[in-house]
Amino acid sequence: MTDDERKKEQELQAERMKSNLSRIKKSILVMSGKGGVGKTTVAVNIACGLALAGRETGIMDVDIHGPNIAKMLGIEDKRLMGSEQGIEPVVPRPNLHAVSLALFGNDRDQPVIWRGPLKMSVIKQFISDVNWGDLDFLIIDSPPGTGDEPLSVCQLIPGITGAIVVTTPQDVAILDARKSIQFARELNIPVIGVIENMSGFVCPHCGKPVDIFKQGGGRRAAEDMGVPFLGAIPLDPDFVGRGDDGTPAVCAEGDAAKHFDTILKAIAD
Repeated sequence: MTDDERKKEQELQAERMKSNLSRIKKSILVMSGKGGVGKTTVAVNIACGLALAGRETGIMDVDIHGPNIAKMLGIEDKRLMGSEQGIEPVVPRPNLHAVSLALFGNDRDQPVIWRGPLKMSVIKQFISDVNWGDLDFLIIDSPPGTGDEPLSVCQLIPGITGAIVVTTPQDVAILDARKSIQFARELNIPVIGVIENMSGFVCPHCGKPVDIFKQGGGRRAAEDMGVPFLGAIPLDPDFVGRGDDGTPAVCAEGDAAKHFDTILKAIAD
């Protein structure tokens, strides 16, 4: 490909990105300072909750090295297909459209060994070539930290609606969550709020609360940093089981779903 051809292709891709983004009302980046805090679980449940409320919702998995939303949505065996309109997202349930590297049919045990430029290229393709259609919300699940993927999303989506930071109550998670909040601020991304995941555990035998990872750290960090606190989600085996089964907690009746009610209302507002 010559330099002129490459430049023309880049211009066409930029036009496709602009066209696709013009049809998306709100785009929300879900991020965390460190891994293991349940960020993807939260992102999937937010997306499913909005879809259940009748909002046309897309979920874009830009966790290139650990793309897990396909597993949590029960669509591991589905594949992205092409059409005249571009790449068609998988629709795991009404009003929900999902795209992930895991849906390209690669060996699920094969690691993705890529540097930054290649990862940014894939994220560009997710935005420009996927037929998202008209969306009320695009939920973007990013990997932990403040590296290539969240930075690429913020650079490629001008006017991104905001970021949600997921943390657990323990000090080491809060330390990194504060960095995620500052990351958003330095990129002029509004912080929609902080969600404290794994916030306490109620013993099913005696009914007493047990603060396995402490409790309240996320709320205190939000107050210290001057951002909203969206809510706390307790450590619940139901979340783990439903995530492994591909049925997000918000899609089933029970206490697990109720913890997202306040969070979803704040996001929808």
